[in-house]
Amino acid sequence: MMRIKWPIAVATLFVALLGWYVIYTQGIVEQVEESSKLLSRVYVEVQQGLTTDDPTRETQALLNLQAIVKESGVPLVLMGPGDTVLGVANLPFDADPEAPEGQERIRAYVRSLDQRNPPVGDPNRMHIHYGDTPEVRNLRWIPWLQAGGLLLTVFVGFTLIRYQRRAESEKAWTSMARELAHQLGTPLSSLAGWLEVLRLPPQERPGSVSDTEIAASIGEDLERLERISHRFELIGREPELQPLSVRDVVRDLERYLAARIPRLSRKGVELVVDIPQGLPRVMGNEVLLIWALENVVKNALDALAGRGGKITIYAREIGGKWVSLRIRDTGPGVSPEIRDKIFEPGVTTKSRGWGVGLALSRRIVEGVHRGRIELLEGFEGTTFQIRLPVADA
Repeated sequence: MMRIKWPIAVATLFVALLGWYVIYTQGIVEQVEESSKLLSRVYVEVQQGLTTDDPTRETQALLNLQAIVKESGVPLVLMGPGDTVLGVANLPFDADPEAPEGQERIRAYVRSLDQRNPPVGDPNRMHIHYGDTPEVRNLRWIPWLQAGGLLLTVFVGFTLIRYQRRAESEKAWTSMARELAHQLGTPLSSLAGWLEVLRLPPQERPGSVSDTEIAASIGEDLERLERISHRFELIGREPELQPLSVRDVVRDLERYLAARIPRLSRKGVELVVDIPQGLPRVMGNEVLLIWALENVVKNALDALAGRGGKITIYAREIGGKWVSLRIRDTGPGVSPEIRDKIFEPGVTTKSRGWGVGLALSRRIVEGVHRGRIELLEGFEGTTFQIRLPVADA
């Protein structure tokens, strides 16, 4: 599925709306500038009419003023006694003032003009009804356009965020389902193998394996299946938290890994654990917390595959409110290309695997335990830090 970069999409929409808004307001500015020119022309015609003694020139100045007023685009209706329409200019519709139906339509329009602008002149004689200039009409739309643009941006952004979160959720659950199938596959394959061995006569079994040894191995596989099912059961709901000793949790993890590190790593890998006594307890779920730590350690084992090295787990108290667990390996480190998204589902540097281990660790540490997991910089190899809140802080 192609990932939508919703911040870029929202930013693009915002820039498009901003550009359109700038163009729209620029048009209004040009209209205002044109109105200023018309006023200047009005002033010139008035001055020429006042300073001339030629009656013909005075008449021409009045005609020029009338033409300029029409150019302004302001709707004008000249009415006489009894609301008789004497003249019109810049009406938004075509009407013949000489016809009765035209007179009636213009009067209806005049009533709408008077609701916004009172008429000028003597109502019993000659008076003028006028509307708004084109720039005023355009300016009246600006608040609505601003609100509409903002609402559209918010709506599109919210929709894209929801889509992105849904896509991330589907991706996470798909990766988790694959991880579950992968983890269940190993013990199930082992059980199928032991079943084949049981079907053989005792003398034909490899290594003359006894029924007791087979039963013990089957028990280990069943215990592993139970551990896996219990883990995935807890990740889907709010688990119960209780005060835990970090030292005991890491010790259980160490025992679990001791039998698996030689199998998971061909070359020698040294596991060093440095958990001092007296650390404060943390609120947590032991099963999930061990799982989160195990995923980080497995990530370190993958980094050391084929080269060997050392993995160090150590813990310290921070400010009386946190317990910090650091898991450091001497591997090649994390590529800069994936540093910022290493905790996202599906992100992995391995040729095999689903990239769900660190994503699960973050969900467990931050979502369940209200802690913090991060990849630290400035260290040789790779160092992950997990901070857990103290139980009685």
